[in-house]
Amino acid sequence: MKHPFNWLIGTAAAVFWIFAFGFILFAVNVMRVPETSVQRADGIIVLTGGQLRIKAGLELLEKGRAKRLLITGVNRRTTKPDIARLVGGQSAELDCCVDLGYEALNTQGNAGEADAWARRLGYYSLIVVTASYHMPRSLMELNSRMPDVEIIPYPVIPVGFRDRAWWLDLGTSRVLLTEYIKLFPAAVRLAAWRAFSTGSPDSRNSAAARSN
Repeated sequence: MKHPFNWLIGTAAAVFWIFAFGFILFAVNVMRVPETSVQRADGIIVLTGGQLRIKAGLELLEKGRAKRLLITGVNRRTTKPDIARLVGGQSAELDCCVDLGYEALNTQGNAGEADAWARRLGYYSLIVVTASYHMPRSLMELNSRMPDVEIIPYPVIPVGFRDRAWWLDLGTSRVLLTEYIKLFPAAVRLAAWRAFSTGSPDSRNSAAARSN
């Protein structure tokens, strides 16, 4: 009979290697250069956190990939002229077709703000722009809040992430590991939402509620 302590060590080792293997798969996947083409949608959601995200979202809007754009999680002191300076110049789309969301404080808040915006405008498809490493968790949170909306990912890789292999850079590795750990509670929330919402009146009527 094996000693309980040996069983505990074996279990811990197995969990560690599963965790490590999952992290490597996650890092390799999010560090891939994303495709530049994207299908058209009703709206664009940009999750704040970097200049490249906002610039990429505005470029999609200028190319006619959507009707309007929401930048969610904006600092309350930030204005559209501030955004223009950040991306290097004013654009007609920034004046007419961009909304700033000031309520979100985290990714869950981003999802809630995006949901309210899409419901108000009656949007059923959204292009989501955020950093590549942040995209998996963002999709989980958004799908939890908007199961009736098509979510189209448009990841961007921060400039600093492209300079070196991620496993050779301590800062990049730390960011990836932190984001990987944050995936687990987001996955639990998504699984719980799907388990408890299946067949519920709210789930069945979500599309109708969005159009009202």
